[in-house]
Amino acid sequence: MLWLMGQTAPSWGQQISKEELIFLTPEWKGERFPDGRPKVSDSILKRMKLVTHEEAWAVMKGEGYRYQYAEGWQCLINPDSVLVGRAVTATFMPGRPDIHNAIDVRGKKAGKRGQNSWPVDLLVKGDVYVVDQFGAHIDGPTIGDNVGNAIFAKSGNGIVYDGAVRDISGLKELKSFTSFITSYHPSHHNPQGDLNTMLIGINHPTRIRQATVMAGDVVLGRDGAVAFIPAHLAEKVVKTSEIVRLRDMFGHERLREGKYTAGQIDARWSDEIEKDFSQWLNAHINELPVPKEQIQDLLKTRTW
Repeated sequence: MLWLMGQTAPSWGQQISKEELIFLTPEWKGERFPDGRPKVSDSILKRMKLVTHEEAWAVMKGEGYRYQYAEGWQCLINPDSVLVGRAVTATFMPGRPDIHNAIDVRGKKAGKRGQNSWPVDLLVKGDVYVVDQFGAHIDGPTIGDNVGNAIFAKSGNGIVYDGAVRDISGLKELKSFTSFITSYHPSHHNPQGDLNTMLIGINHPTRIRQATVMAGDVVLGRDGAVAFIPAHLAEKVVKTSEIVRLRDMFGHERLREGKYTAGQIDARWSDEIEKDFSQWLNAHINELPVPKEQIQDLLKTRTW
């Protein structure tokens, strides 16, 4: 991890330093948490719940972010819900006694107990716990119903966990614990005499399958897949999604009325259709499922 290459690690554990976190997120110009993590606003998170993966993908790809999407998850808890929040990341690696023990001693001196709880202690409302557990299955789970309850109590959210969880029946009792996991297994990590996991980093950049995740990224989990949206692109993703949603609503309404053909709506819109769309926005501005301010900003950019 980065602190092994010259950065100063926090005295109690594996958490990235505030200075390094700010350094690695230079595009974010907004508010930050005390530890330096980007703090995308609650209003953007709320609006993000209606964004589709196609819309988020298009914006990120257009900005050059190609590795922000991970698919193929098991969704055993709240499978039809949408998970949105700010990422808190944790990176585990296969256990190695000398490294694990050194990390453990330092943590215990600071009053910390089991390593799997350290990142959980940092969660606040609106966070999503994002964990690279290197796909560990048998004897891999670091999350069961006790840790799951702690995560939910602190964040009000679920998890993205590249590994196995346990106590699935207990986790299902948390009705809003929307979770994207790799597998389920009834075993527990680090059984007596078999060290198999250790915590290497908290809020460092981490890899979740084919995606790179940074602390403060906005997590969008839905339809069996997860997108990790860089904080500085979150507002653009939301606004782009809302414009697409409005244009779709208008286009579908006019198709049902028979005013335009499918070919006219599917193609680049003519000036006549664009003018009609602007008039439609004005006429329905107080009824549409998009913030009025966003519609007004959109109308300001139009010349009819």
